Amino acid sequence: MRPIVVTEFITADGIIDSPGGGDHPHAGWTFKEVDFVEEAYDIKGREMADATALLLGRQSYDEFAPVWPSMEEFATYNAMPKYVVSTTLAGDTAPWGEGTVDVLRSLDDVAALKETEGGEIHVHGSARLAQGLAGAGLVDRYHLLVYPLLLGTGKRLFGEGDKTKLELIEHAAYSNGITLQRYDVVH
Repeated sequence: MRPIVVTEFITADGIIDSPGGGDHPHAGWTFKEVDFVEEAYDIKGREMADATALLLGRQSYDEFAPVWPSMEEFATYNAMPKYVVSTTLAGDTAPWGEGTVDVLRSLDDVAALKETEGGEIHVHGSARLAQGLAGAGLVDRYHLLVYPLLLGTGKRLFGEGDKTKLELIEHAAYSNGITLQRYDVVH
């Protein structure tokens, strides 16, 4: 079974909305509000090495697909299989630069993907999808870079739902106030 890893930039109050840009009133908060400290992003390189597929919700796909394919730093992600969960995209595939993304129609399709051979499937952004995956018991691990900010409003990673026990497997604190929290979901 392939593990699903949800990886997020998240504020101390649980907001994951528009960390790099977008339509949130404080869009770009990851780079505007906190000093850059390179070692805080070491996890991102490790994630890229461990991921064997990307899984995105429709809105994150719409935001990432026009940008990521042209970014050299995402060459590894661009080369691996990608999936978008959508009931509104037409067809079985959607464009991603010069390649395509497979369209999954439901969480049942994600569960079937999880049962295939292969390594980690990483979810970036995709708040609604991450909440749905958690509610369906499909998330195996969370990688959280927690920013010392309270935004008050915006899309949250954790919605209303069942209690979930987490096991801390790694943590670190950085000089700019960011903390890394990696959790396994206790199933």
